[in-house]
Amino acid sequence: MAKFYITTPLYYVNDKPHIGHAFATITADVMARWHRLNGEKIFFLTGTDEHGEKNQKAAEAAGITPQQYVDGLADVYKSVWKAMNISYDGFVRTSSPGHEAAAAHFVELMNKNGDIYKGEYEGWYCVPDETFFTELQLVNGKCPDCGREVKKVKEESYFFRLGKYQQRLLDHYSENPEFLSPELRSDEIKNRVKSGLKDLSITRASIKWGVPFPLDKSRTVYVWVEALVGYLSGIGWPSKDADVVWPADTHLVGKEINWFHSVIWPAMLMSAGLPVPKRIFAHGWWTIDGKKMSKSVGNIVDPVEMVKKYSADPFRYFLIREKPISEDGDFSEKAMITRINGELVADLGNLVSRTVTLTSRFNGPIAGKPELESHLRLEKITEKMERFDPFGALEEIWSFIRASNKYVNEKSPWKLDGAELSNALYNLLEACRIISIMVSPFMPETSEKLNAQLGVKAGTLKDCRFMEWKGNVVKGEHLFRKME
Repeated sequence: MAKFYITTPLYYVNDKPHIGHAFATITADVMARWHRLNGEKIFFLTGTDEHGEKNQKAAEAAGITPQQYVDGLADVYKSVWKAMNISYDGFVRTSSPGHEAAAAHFVELMNKNGDIYKGEYEGWYCVPDETFFTELQLVNGKCPDCGREVKKVKEESYFFRLGKYQQRLLDHYSENPEFLSPELRSDEIKNRVKSGLKDLSITRASIKWGVPFPLDKSRTVYVWVEALVGYLSGIGWPSKDADVVWPADTHLVGKEINWFHSVIWPAMLMSAGLPVPKRIFAHGWWTIDGKKMSKSVGNIVDPVEMVKKYSADPFRYFLIREKPISEDGDFSEKAMITRINGELVADLGNLVSRTVTLTSRFNGPIAGKPELESHLRLEKITEKMERFDPFGALEEIWSFIRASNKYVNEKSPWKLDGAELSNALYNLLEACRIISIMVSPFMPETSEKLNAQLGVKAGTLKDCRFMEWKGNVVKGEHLFRKME
């Protein structure tokens, strides 16, 4: 049985999730559900990155321990993913004893390979982003990512020989062109690596809320180093059972953390003697009025509020349908309402409503020739999903839905009877059954409701073909409600 291991980023728990987090998690969920439909063995991992100075200070300000602070936030993430019907198989927390032991073991493997040494680090540190920058990277003396103040840090540190892996990384990129995905972001990574890699400081003396550094317990492991090991600890590594799942088939990450995943993480894995992931896919951002979402700016969109207002499936559908995963897109409730009323209510909802209504009034046997099958381009849809393009796959699925609606208008089954009506209903019912399978990764609740009205069991990709009709139609409510 083929396997597919996909991960979201391990989200830094300094606040509740926004739609950027929701977009990545929903996308990963769609891909995991699709591969399950294909009969593959799936492991879908998400989780939370919980160490670091930012959370240490926040806990102190709240008068609680760092563990109590992150416990509450991890629960928030789990509740949000439940509200959005996320089907993850594992949820890793980097403050768990199992992760801390795995991270320490990973460091020991790197050290065994001669890739860790002691030196002195000096650099500019952004506390909110838990990231160091060189003088050249700063923008007007501030963090290039969030625009906030940075502080000068100088301390003894242990270093990872990142520079040692420069050519090996470049060779890997060349030999595995899909590793850096999408293609539009690959040149940036390659050019930065070609310009030279400096060794990476991997310990902190001043930060106590972290994984103790196994070679010197007075220090903690740099949060961006130990958090990456979560993709291994989340599947039980270093247990042998993890060998069945690793390497990851896709790490889905935001483009702002592409460097850590496409350069530092594979170099660390090479040092530890472990296989590297097959693909790092850096997705685009959602913006609000053209600006990146930021708590300080006050333009955060709460996914829970969106689910309460529109329900989970329309929200899931909109985030995938509105923009290609690799590109940036501007979030708009008006645009979401347009999609709901047009594509969900008018296209899919009306197709199902007309089909089940006409069928419930027909008493004869349902059989016919598959006249709509020529409009079903399953190979094209599958190709889009294999290329990690759920946006393109939805376009193809909706092409079939619209072809089915056109078939209704042209056939006018309400004017037919006998064998002609039976044939038209056969085509529409089988089309709806297949559509239910294809939309199930994107809108799982909608698929369940549609199957209930058709009186059929949930199918797999192998069932996406016109077969003998064996359902038992029970007319129900319209799948979607129109939004004002």
